[in-house]
Amino acid sequence: MIQMQISLTHDMYREAKSAARRAGVSLAEFLRRALARKLGERKDAQQPWMSYAGVLSSGDPHASRSVNDVYRRPRP
Repeated sequence: MIQMQISLTHDMYREAKSAARRAGVSLAEFLRRALARKLGERKDAQQPWMSYAGVLSSGDPHASRSVNDVYRRPRP
């Protein structure tokens, strides 16, 4: 891992520190995650359908276990 120093406004620091606390992570981890999300947006632009992954819910808490059953069903 590379260490670096950045400059933030007082407001940015206070808000980021508060958000990190709410998320239960350090400020450094919060900033790493935020940067990873932002960098991931460029990848999503190449695969726009990925931005919809996980958006819908079937209401079935076991849906991820049964998805193979759905796709293995013989077609009518």
